[in-house]
Parts: sequence; C-alpha cells; structure tokens
Amino acid sequence: MATVVAQSHYVFGLRTGVRNNLLYFDEQTIIFPCGNNCVRYNINQKCQKFIPGTERSQGMKALAISTNRRYLAVSECGEKATITVFDLQHEQNRKRKVLTGGEIPADEFVCMAFSPDSKYLIGQAGGPDWTLFLWMWEKKKLMATVKTSTSGPINQVSFNPQDNTQICVSGNGVFKIFRYAGESLKQSSTFKTDAHNFLCHTWISTEKVVAGTETGQLMMFESSRLRWEINVASVQRAKSQSEKQDSNEPSSALLRVTAIVGYSSGFVCSAGPGTVCLFEKIEEEDQYKKTKDIKIPPEVFGNDSSSAEHQEISTLCISPSEETLTASTDRGQLYSIQLSVVELEKGDRAHFEYLSQSFHSSIVTGLSTCIRKPLIATCSLDRSVRIWNFETNDLEMYMEFQEESYSVALHPTGLFILVGFSDKLRFMTLLIDDIRTLKEFTVRSCRECVFSNGGHLFAAVNGNVINIYSTTTFEDILNLKGHNEKVRAVAFSADDSRLVSCGMDGAVYEWNTLSGTRESDSVLKTCSYTGLTISPDAKTFFAVGTDCTLKEIQDCQILREVPSGDVVCTTVAMSRSGRALFIGTSTGTVRAIKYPLPIQNAWLEYQAHAGPVTKMIITFDDQFLLTVSEDGCLFIWKIIDKEGQGLKREKELKYTEEILVTKSDLEEKNKMILDLNTKVDELQEDIKHQISLKDMTYKEKINELTEKCLQQNNSLNAEKEVLKTEKEKQQAAHVKALSEILEKHDKELQDMESTSNQKLMLEYEKYQELQLKLHNVQQECEQQLHSMEESKTRALEEMMQSYEAKLEEKMMLLNQFQDESQQQVRELEEYIKQEEEDTDIEIHDIRMKYEQDLQKEKKANAMLKVELDTTTKSFHGLQMEIDNRNLEIEKLKQEVQKLQSVIKSLENDITGLKAAIRNKDGIMQDKEKSIYDLNKKNSTLNKALEVMKHRAEFMEEEIAPKENQIEELKEQMQEMEGELKEFHKTNTELELKIDELNLKLKTKDKEIHKEMKKVQDFGVLVQRFKADLHTCVECIQDPKRLKDNIRELYKCYVQPSDVMEKVAVHTDMQRENSRQREHYEKIITTMKKQISRDANVFQANNTKLMKDNVVLMKEINDLRQELRTVRTQLHNYESQTNFNKNIKGSANTRGAASAGRAGLVTEQSFEETEKIIQFQRLEIHRLKQEILGQTPTSRTKLPPLAN
Repeated sequence: MATVVAQSHYVFGLRTGVRNNLLYFDEQTIIFPCGNNCVRYNINQKCQKFIPGTERSQGMKALAISTNRRYLAVSECGEKATITVFDLQHEQNRKRKVLTGGEIPADEFVCMAFSPDSKYLIGQAGGPDWTLFLWMWEKKKLMATVKTSTSGPINQVSFNPQDNTQICVSGNGVFKIFRYAGESLKQSSTFKTDAHNFLCHTWISTEKVVAGTETGQLMMFESSRLRWEINVASVQRAKSQSEKQDSNEPSSALLRVTAIVGYSSGFVCSAGPGTVCLFEKIEEEDQYKKTKDIKIPPEVFGNDSSSAEHQEISTLCISPSEETLTASTDRGQLYSIQLSVVELEKGDRAHFEYLSQSFHSSIVTGLSTCIRKPLIATCSLDRSVRIWNFETNDLEMYMEFQEESYSVALHPTGLFILVGFSDKLRFMTLLIDDIRTLKEFTVRSCRECVFSNGGHLFAAVNGNVINIYSTTTFEDILNLKGHNEKVRAVAFSADDSRLVSCGMDGAVYEWNTLSGTRESDSVLKTCSYTGLTISPDAKTFFAVGTDCTLKEIQDCQILREVPSGDVVCTTVAMSRSGRALFIGTSTGTVRAIKYPLPIQNAWLEYQAHAGPVTKMIITFDDQFLLTVSEDGCLFIWKIIDKEGQGLKREKELKYTEEILVTKSDLEEKNKMILDLNTKVDELQEDIKHQISLKDMTYKEKINELTEKCLQQNNSLNAEKEVLKTEKEKQQAAHVKALSEILEKHDKELQDMESTSNQKLMLEYEKYQELQLKLHNVQQECEQQLHSMEESKTRALEEMMQSYEAKLEEKMMLLNQFQDESQQQVRELEEYIKQEEEDTDIEIHDIRMKYEQDLQKEKKANAMLKVELDTTTKSFHGLQMEIDNRNLEIEKLKQEVQKLQSVIKSLENDITGLKAAIRNKDGIMQDKEKSIYDLNKKNSTLNKALEVMKHRAEFMEEEIAPKENQIEELKEQMQEMEGELKEFHKTNTELELKIDELNLKLKTKDKEIHKEMKKVQDFGVLVQRFKADLHTCVECIQDPKRLKDNIRELYKCYVQPSDVMEKVAVHTDMQRENSRQREHYEKIITTMKKQISRDANVFQANNTKLMKDNVVLMKEINDLRQELRTVRTQLHNYESQTNFNKNIKGSANTRGAASAGRAGLVTEQSFEETEKIIQFQRLEIHRLKQEILGQTPTSRTKLPPLAN
C-alpha cells in the first residue's frame, strides 16, 4: 500500500443537476454536493468536512435531510439505484443504511423526502415506471409502492409536516396526494392538473400546499380544491417593462417557478431568471401578497453584467431560525441574504450576496500554481480566469473575458500570468484588483502553456509545435517540431535544461531547451497520451493515455506499465520528494501510488470529481495536491503520511506579500485619499458647529426643565408630608380596632369550644346506637341471601335441561340445511359455466360496438375541447360564486353550532334542576326527621339566644362610630370628584384650542389647492402657447407672415401691466405664506408641549385618585361584610326563636291529640322552614346584585350604604 495519503482539505465549486442540492444542517452549517462528495461547510469558520460518495457511482441525483437534521439521504445511480443514509451527528458521518428498490427495477431515484418523525423515507424512481417507494429506513423495510405517473417526469415528493401517512407528489401534469393505509399507498384527493407542469411545491400548513408551474403560476390547494392562484410571470413582466421603457433591452424569457420553500409568515419562490419573490399571508383573507423581490446582483468584473442576472434558481433553503435565505443556481453559484435585511431594505427590491465565493460554471481547462505565493490560477470555458489562495481558502481575484480560455500558467513569482485564449496567447500582470495584458502572441487556441521553474522562459503549444519564449524580451527563442498530432502535455525539468512533451500521436519527446534538439523519444502509436510528469532527477518520465495504463519511461524505453483496469487515466503528477505518484481518471477519482512502483496493482483511490479530471498539480512544498475537472470544481487535497502528518520539507518556504500596482492607479488613489481627507475635515468642522448649536439649545431646555422639576418636587414633598400624617392617624386607629377585635375573637373561641365539646359527646352516643342497629341488619341480610342462592341454583338446573333438549332439535335441522346447500352449490357452478360462455360471446360483440363508439367519441371530443375553452371561463366565474356561497354556509353552520351548544347547555340545566328537585324531596324527608331533633335542641338554643342578644346590642353600639367614618370618607370622595371636574374643564379648553388650529390648517390647505389650480391653468396656457408657436414656426421662411403671427401671439398672451402685477403679487404672497406658516408652526409646537405636560399631570393625578379610591373601597367593603354578617346572624336567631315558640305552643295545646293533628303541626313547621330558606335565598341574591353594582371606577360615585 502507498505510504503517502491524500486527504480532502477544501473544495471550490457546486455540483449542478442534483435535486435539492442545498440544505441547512444548523444555523452556521450548510450541506451541498461537490464532485462526488457532499460538503459540510461552516459559514462562520469557513471550514469544510466531506461525506464521500459510493465507489463506482455514476453520479448523485438528489439529497434530503431529516426534520430533526440528524440524517442525510443521498441518491446515487450505478448498476442499481441506491439511497444511502448518513448519520450527521457522528464525527465521521457514519453510513447507517443503504436502500434499494428490491425486486422492483429502478435506474435512479429522482427525489426523496423524510417523514416528520424521521422514521420513514420516500423515494421517487425515474422513468419509464415512475414508482414511488416508501421505506421504514432504519429496518430497511419496504412498506409500500405506487406508480405516480405514466409519462413523467416527477419533480418533487414530500410528506405532510404533521402527518406521516400523507404524501404529496408533483410533476408534469401530476399533482396528487397519497395516503398510507392498510400497507398500501392510495390516492386520497384528485386535482385537474393535466395542463400544468408542476416544478416544485411546499406545505404551508397541515392542509395547504402551494405549487409552482413552468408557466409562472402559483397555486394553493386545500382539501381537494384550488383555493388561490396568481401568475408570477405577468406581475414580473409588467414590472420589468415599466423599468425598461427607457432602455432597449429585450424582455425576459419564460418565468418559471423552479423552487419554493415555506416559512412561518409565508413562503419564498423563484420567479424567473435571477429573481426570488417573498410572499406573506394577508391576516384577514386566506391569501398571500407579494412583498419583496430579491435579485442576483450583476458581476463586477464581468464583460456581460446581465449574465449573472439570467441564472435560474434551482434550490431555495431557509435556516432553522428563519434568519437567512440561501439559494443555488443552475450555473453552480451559492447566494445568501438575511431576511431581516430584506425587511429593512427600502423599495420593493433587495439583492443577494455570495455565500462564500463565486465558482466556475463550466469545464475547468487550465490549472497552475507558483512558488513565491500561495496562489492557484484556473481558467474555464465560462470565459473567466480566477486566482485562488490555498492558505486562506479564498478567491483572491477573478476576471471575465470575451473569449474562451483553454490554458493558464502562473509565473513562479506570482506576479505574471499566461492565458491561452481562442484567438491569442496573452502575457498579463496581476495587479491589486485587475489583470492587465502586457503582451499578446499570435498563438490560437493554445491548449497548453507553462513557465520554467526559474521563470525566465515559457513554453506554449501551437497545434503540434512547441514555441519557447523569453519572459524578459518576449522573443521566440525556439520552435520545437516533431509531433505529428496535437501536443497534450508539456513539462520542464528541475534545472530548466530539458523539456518533455507528449501528444495524441503516442510520442513522448525530450528536448534540450538550449539547442532545441531532441535528446530522446518513445513512440507508441496504439496510445494517445493525455498527461505527463517528470521525476525530480529528470531521468524518468511518467505518462498516461487512452490505453488505461501508467507508463514509466527511461532512456527511450518503457520500463514498467501499471494497468488501471477499465478506467482511462487522464492526468498524472509526482511529488518533488519523489515518494508518490497521483493519477486522475476519467471517472473523476484520484489514485495515490507509492514510488518506486509496486509489482502488484496497489493504490489508494479517492472519490473526487463527478467528471473526468482535466488537470492535476502538486504545490512546490509538496503539502497540497490540486485537481480540476469537467464538473467545474477545484479540489485541494492535503498530502500526509499514514500517521496523519504532513510531508517533511527540505527548506521552509516563506511566501511574499508584495503586489504590483501601476503608477497611474497609485496617483489616482492618492488623489482620492486627499479628496476624501479634505471632505472629512470639512464634515468634522460642520459637525462641530452643529454640535455647539445643539448644546446651546439643549442647555436652555435643561435649565427650564430643572426649574419645573424643582417646583414639582417641592409640591410633591408637601403632599407627601400631608399623606404621611394621615397615614399615621389611620394606622393608630386600625391598631386599636385590631386589638379590640382580637380580644372579642378569643372570648368567642372559648365559648365555641365548650359548646362543641358537649355536641361531640351527644353525637358519639348516637354513633354507638347506630352501630348496634347495623349489626342486626347485616345478620338479617345474610340469611336472606343464603335462601335466595338455593332457589336460584334449582331454577338454573331446570333451565339447563330444557335448553339442552332444544339444542338437539336445532342440530338436526342444521344437518338437513347443510345437505340442501351442497346441492344448491353444485347447481350454481353449472349455471356459472353456462353464463361465462354466454358472457364471452357478449363481451366480443360489446368490444366491437365500443371500438366504433370510441371513434365517434374521439370526433366528439375534438368538438367538446372547443366548447371546454368557453365553459372553463364560465366555470371559473361559477367557482368563485360557489366559494362565496360556501363561506356563507360555513358562517351559518357556525351559528347553528353555537345555537346547538346553547340548547345543550339549557338541556343540561333542566336535568340539573330535575336532579335538584329529587334531592329536595329527599331533603324534605330528612327535615321531617330533623324537626323531632330540633325540639330537643330548643332548650339549648333559648339559652344561646339570650347570649346573642347581648352581643347584638354590643355590635349596634360599635356600628355608630364606623358609620361616622364612612360619612367622612364620602366627603373626601366628593372633594376628589370636584378636582376631577376641574381637570376635565382644562382638557376641554385644550381640545377647543386644537380644533381652532385644525380649522386654520384646513384654510391653508384650501389656499394651497387654489394655487395648484392656478398652476394647472398656467400649464394649459403654456400648451396652447406651444401649439401657436408651432404654427408660427411653419411660416419661418415667410418673414412677413411670421412677424404678423408673433404680433398676434403677443396680443393674445402678453400684457405688460398684468406681468408686473403678477410678479409683485407672487412675491408678496410667498412672503405672507412663509410668515404665516412659521407663525402657525410655532403655535402648534407650543400647544403640543402644553398638551403633553397637561397629560402627564392629569395621569399622575388620576393614578393618585385611583389608589385612594381603591383603599377606600377596600375599607367600605370590609365594613359592609361585617354589617351583613351581623344582620344575617340576628335574622337567623329571630327566625329560630319564632320557630321554637310555635313548636312549644303546639306541644302544650296538643296533649293527647290524635295522629292527624300531629301531621298538621309537622306540615306547618315544614312550611315555616321553607319560608326561612326562601328568605335566605332572596338575601343572597340581593347581596350578589349589590356586589356586582359596587365596582366603581375613578369617575363614578360610590352607592350609599344600606341602612
């Protein structure tokens, strides 16, 4: 195995043609495909991690990330279409599962999606079957499949964001929603979408899906209906035409909606080349409104600035926190924008920025590096030359040209560059921000050019001739002729004394750069060479070509051939230490082979590019391997040993930092700096002057405010002292009242404890008596249960015997029926055979008839299509009416539901009342029993009555001082209401002043309108004058007529007195207007200040009053509660005494009365108890109404106390 290992370090580029090729892993990390790898790029740290593709993969087709952002699914095509799921939380992005179609054939999976819980995965296979697969991917279990289309293509599939079982599929003439049920996928809703090609869609909610079409239409579907539709193409074209009325630019092409993504407040979609639209939801209506356009900015260093704007958006992606919007284009570029910046942008437009750098958008044809700087130069068929820095991983400079570039070479100093264009070879200088041509050479379509290691020479290939030039004099020193076909690779030796070349004719030549003679050659006509490199000692050459072998050539002989299998090798490079060889292949892989070459075919192969490797170079310090490919990507590989350390350097290189600048550029920049410095000085002086003026004004304002604050503080301090004294008085009164209440409470507690102990003793005696009764009842119940069980067992035995006899009879009948059914089945089979023969004949006749009918219907269909166009228009109108009617129906349904809920609540109330009536009946019976107990308690209650009377008298004595306090508080409330009235008066006066000022403003507005009318009349007069002048100009050749016409014009339009008066009037009017305007502005400012001050004072007073009101309300409520409790206690005791007296009277008179009279007494006592209960209920109702009525605000008077 090779001791040297290549580790992927950084990559510049994006792979196009992959569905959903831009994903967010977290807020700082994005995932995108590049070559045959997926890249995890940290935007803040600018570092990359790689997820390599599978071996012998023919390319990626789609990406998908799970909703929990843990798993990444990669679709690849090869011998079999596969979906590989990676665990992104693992350090090395561990491969979890590989899914295939199983027995169902699938060449590729066009698009994929994870379920909301990340347990399921759907994959849409390509044509011609267009089968949709549903997996439980962790178990590699295929749950269901379904064919989604007959013709295709299918562009996107997705899960409902809150439902694992609902799937949406969109494509050409296809927009379907499937539901997983019963181990199969069934179409749950159908839409008439045959005429539309849906390119993308997104779920906005659990029921709404927005889809974009090829013709620029956005459609929102909800519950099997089209709810909303807008044509983005028409809106964008109208806007672009209004902007391009002055210019002669052609109108934009077809505006396709190629990408769409939803977020919390709406959705984002592409709207044609280089444009993205933001749509936000209208709150009142169930529709969306376009708020902003985001454009791709034009290229700064490009010849055609509009080329960048014509890129088509392929993928849109929003970060998890919905702060950043990123986009990828069909030309392999990545853009981003902060959504907060979009909202702050003025106007309807905002512009994207590059996410990292701009990449090549076509085949990279040239690659070169230098010695003195960490620079890489690349050129591409996209007509651009780019300079990269492999230390900082940045794009240093790029320039676009009018011609395609085929080769590039950096001077060892890094200050000059050679570029081979289609028309000429140009020697250019690398400046700070420009690449300028220094010399042009007549070498057309130079496919290979290279500087010598010393930098004094450079070689350029012109077909089958190699020209060697001097970099100092630009003279053509040597012309090396010998190849019969095009030269494909050229390389200088370490000492620049020799040059080696190889070509499509199968020849490898070694040239002397001093004499121009050929020193050695090796020709193999069966192979056309594509790549070449030299060993450090310049004795051995290594060449690769179309014969799938690596050749080691020394002294005109091929020493060794290393076969590469079925893969064609395109390029080769050797490290300067001579320890390892690196080979690029036509499949895009990179191979590392140790040197000297092993006997067996042992190499390490790395997944790199998605196309053939075109160029490969190792940096001068052997630290990095650089590769470019037809996929437009530049890979930087770190060359390390097996232990993971970089290769040892013989001498440490220190890169220089000098940059070339022209004298004119320096002078211009110095002038710019001087001009800017003078402007800065002027601005600083202006700012100082403005600051001094502002300081003066602010000091005056501060002095005024301090005086007012002092006055207000003094007044507030005085009020504070008054309030403190009042507070101390109230606290002393409250302390006294509290001490008295506590003493009373202690006495009451002692009395209550003594009475409760007596009651407990009585209750305990009753409890023992009831336990005895319970024991007796339980014994009786057990005896009854035993007798019942014996009777039931006898009855059961009798029933069993009768039912067994019936069962035997039924079994006999069943056997008879089975025999009859078998005979009927046989007869049925014979009947079915006869019917099948008859139906076959009938089917043949019907088929013939239907074929004839089909031809007739096809003709009728052609006629109906014409009618369809007319009916669709009327259908859309009717559909709008239906939608309106449906909305009305929904409103009515809501009203019906509300009424039904009211009816249900009323029914519940009725049932509750019925239950209450039943409970009351039970209570009545309980009360009849309790009346007997109450007679016993009368004696104890009479004693308690006397005690309560004494307490009532004592409470009445305490009520009098509290009522006096309440009257004092009422007087305070009246005073505060008077103050409030005064504040209202001041507010009304201020409002009147504001109304007067508004009237004055309205009069000024009317005067301005009159002046505007005068201006319009003057404009009409000018137009008439222009028309008359035009008629005069027609008579310019006839001076007499011209003179007469001008005199008539003067008489018509000019009067000297009017002119003088108008000028004077205008000047006076302007002065008067300006003077009055300044006067009214001053008045308005003063009034605004007064209003603000008065408002603050009013608010402070109002809050103070509110606090006082709250305190008073609390005290009043406490007093009222105490009064109510006393009154209720008195009322209860009076009612009980009356009740007891009645019972005593009835007991004395009754004597030895009969049972009928006893019933009458109980009925009378029951009626009296009912009256007491009703009276108490009325009392409670009255108190509730008082509480509801006693919620006064700061501006309402409190109700008077009830006597």
